[in-house]
Amino acid sequence: MIDVNILTPQRIVEELDKYIIGQNGAKRAVAIALRNRWRRQQIVGELQNEIIPNNIILIGPTGVGKTEIARRLSRLANAPFIKVEASKFTEIGYVGRDVESMIRELLDIAINQVRAEMIEKVQAIAKKAAFEKVLNKLIAPPDISKQTNETDEEYEERLARAKRSRDKMADKLLSGELDDREIEIQVEDAPKVSHVEVFSNVNMETMDFNIGDMLNNIVTGNNKKKTKKLKVPEALELMSEIEAANLVKKEEVIRVARERVETSGIIFIDEIDKIADGKERYGADVSRSGVQRDLLPIVEGSNVPTKHGMINTAHILFIAAGAFHMSKPSDLIPELQGRFPIREELSSLSVNDFERILVEPETALTKQYIALFETEGVKLSFESKAIKVIAEYAFKANEMMEDIGARRLQTILNHLLEDYLYRMPDKKIKRLKITEQLVQEKLSKIIENEDLSKFIL
Repeated sequence: MIDVNILTPQRIVEELDKYIIGQNGAKRAVAIALRNRWRRQQIVGELQNEIIPNNIILIGPTGVGKTEIARRLSRLANAPFIKVEASKFTEIGYVGRDVESMIRELLDIAINQVRAEMIEKVQAIAKKAAFEKVLNKLIAPPDISKQTNETDEEYEERLARAKRSRDKMADKLLSGELDDREIEIQVEDAPKVSHVEVFSNVNMETMDFNIGDMLNNIVTGNNKKKTKKLKVPEALELMSEIEAANLVKKEEVIRVARERVETSGIIFIDEIDKIADGKERYGADVSRSGVQRDLLPIVEGSNVPTKHGMINTAHILFIAAGAFHMSKPSDLIPELQGRFPIREELSSLSVNDFERILVEPETALTKQYIALFETEGVKLSFESKAIKVIAEYAFKANEMMEDIGARRLQTILNHLLEDYLYRMPDKKIKRLKITEQLVQEKLSKIIENEDLSKFIL
């Protein structure tokens, strides 16, 4: 993970370039927005709270990199990140997901993220404690109390013998000589619940509690210890997990997670164009402008109740995205438009873009398939001419059918390699070179047959 202090906008764009082809305007916008958060935190005094994020709307068809830009940005900053779809929310008062649920979900993500980080930090201490506890199961710890009739010399000799025996056992444990031995350890037995009734007409999104926590509270103090017989390596692993969990304090995890959500959380709102037409809907398809009005205070900055306390949303970065085929950003209610001052239009992908997407990113599809084939002992390779033809077919398929951007490449490559993926492992297949001719044979008939291409590509 890159130190956030050296994440300058130029460095952020360089990192995004490793995964996303083109779309330089959008990359620059999100890079500046991320750096501005760091800049705000360097400011001392009341002014810090007055500096609000420059929320962004990314405009462009599906599959051109909108979601990937936001996701990669959150990973660079090690920030809590959640993607939601605006079209899935309903106006307050209707059954369904309310907009505040995104904040509660973001906090849950942050808690899991922080807990994992804290557990990682105490791993060495936890493993050492687990080692001692497992060692105690294999050889009893020495009695350090001096016996009534024991002389000082006898006492020292007894402790020295016990230490030598324990050291020998510890060496055997470390070397793996005792891996086949079984020991008994005690763990808390989870309470059994035979039946929980949930009323279907209650909006569960508003009931922000963890059923597991609730049930644990009911049976607090009644959890029994259960004895498990495990082999030594399994016992070491389980005891390490238990020790690490005990070292991480729940209150501290929640405190850090809440702070991280409020200062560095990122929410990606996809399909915002689907609530932007300004038309009032009734019945099952509730008012779109109503969802916008519910969204407005969260984006403006308000306190959202969660089971872990209030979360202030004033400094969460919101990145919205939509194709805006049937509407435009100006169709959003004016107040919401004002909260998304940065607008960047992402371009449709060209044949050249498809070629680069296939080979340049660190997670390029060709690299993924090469790795998959390697697991079966097959060396897969692609000719440069084959890459060009695949890109041309992807571009043509998007023109003939719905434009789904780079996602079309996944469909085409899967169809191209499906037979080999099915046959492997096969002793007859040790090397596979994807040539221009092979691509033409596999794809030309499908592309030419428009009816067939709809089902396959």
